[in-house]
Amino acid sequence: MNGTEMTFDRSTLWIVIVGLAIGSYALRFAFIGLVGNKAMPDWLMRHLRYTAVAIIPALVAPLVVWPAPTGGEPSLIHFAAAALTFAVAVFSKNVLLAMITGACSLWSLMYLFG
Repeated sequence: MNGTEMTFDRSTLWIVIVGLAIGSYALRFAFIGLVGNKAMPDWLMRHLRYTAVAIIPALVAPLVVWPAPTGGEPSLIHFAAAALTFAVAVFSKNVLLAMITGACSLWSLMYLFG
């Protein structure tokens, strides 16, 4: 066995699955079950408005900066596609158009320079 292999028995796998399920349920219950029928303070609602806007860049940024196809090395192709996507999003204010542009530009650049 080399240093990158890990073996798990079935009980460890199921303990992790059940633990994640309980944690996920508890987190959702905290917002829906405990606070669901109460009015949230204005300051909290103001801050929660930015949650969705922050999630997508947080998910995409590591894929742009350290792309898996290059072994984690920065890639000009990925930066160019991200910049074009950002520009389309800023100027058009259309999320769907920005996502389609990003996917098409990445595929096109990968095909051309790839």
